[in-house]
Amino acid sequence: MKVININSSYDSDFVREVEEESGQKLNLCYQCGKCTAGCPYTDEYDISVSQIMRLTQAGQKEKVLQSNSLWLCATCESCTSRCPNEIDVALIMDVLRHMARREGYTGTGRVKTFWDSFLSSVEKNGRVFEVGLLVNYISHTGRFWTDVDLGPKVLPKGKIHFKPTEMQGKKEVAKIFMRFNEESAK
Repeated sequence: MKVININSSYDSDFVREVEEESGQKLNLCYQCGKCTAGCPYTDEYDISVSQIMRLTQAGQKEKVLQSNSLWLCATCESCTSRCPNEIDVALIMDVLRHMARREGYTGTGRVKTFWDSFLSSVEKNGRVFEVGLLVNYISHTGRFWTDVDLGPKVLPKGKIHFKPTEMQGKKEVAKIFMRFNEESAK
């Protein structure tokens, strides 16, 4: 187990903000570890889910928001479904990810590039356009040959479209991004 040293500064505003945005009570978490045990990405995280929860309880804003774990979370809700105190841990991770982005902690490397490519695709198309996402990601990372062997398996199934499909509600999705960008600029 990795030991994480925390500094003595407790940021009560951070704790309050997480609780307000998530609607969850952080003090209900008693560190049983079921969230971490159920997480499919635990081996990839720099800080486990239960440690993220503990650091958040301890008001360690900078340590939490700098964690790459926030960006690797798939919001699969395994942590939430396993919590004996019915804490929506996945929602807390989502709130922390939004806070990190607002405050300029945007992860590093390919994880950040993937998130930026994903959000760019949703903003432009109203939902993810997989080929556009892939092109954007590859052009920013230079990983041209990654997973190239999957193409012949996926293309015949007709699930990948080379043009974005039109969808209802595209303007409403654009308004969400516009509001977010306006709030971020403040």
